[in-house]
Amino acid sequence: MTIKYTPDHEWIQVHGDGTATVGITHHAQDALGDVVFVDLPEVGKSFAPKEIAGVVESVKAAADVYMPITGEIVEVNEALRADPSLANSDPLGAGWFFKVKMANAGELDSMMDSTAYDELLKNS
Repeated sequence: MTIKYTPDHEWIQVHGDGTATVGITHHAQDALGDVVFVDLPEVGKSFAPKEIAGVVESVKAAADVYMPITGEIVEVNEALRADPSLANSDPLGAGWFFKVKMANAGELDSMMDSTAYDELLKNS
């Protein structure tokens, strides 16, 4: 499974069936602090890259969650809605935000792999 990263600190994990799971990175959740609320997108809604697909609120701040790729929301993480702290305790696992049916997998080519993302963090 391929995982890519955006400069806005979202991750996207690609599945073999044309879908992908999206969430926020360890860095994002660490910068936010304790997550207390998430606003997830509506299933069936389509987004273009960099459109706001959700919001995450913490005790320190609120941040937009951007769609990393063109696609349609096919599932949201109801467990995260019920327990927003999953975004802190397991951001790359149980704390995922939504799943998307990708319209153009070629858009992944412009995203960072883990090495490039680590470099971004070192230089910021």
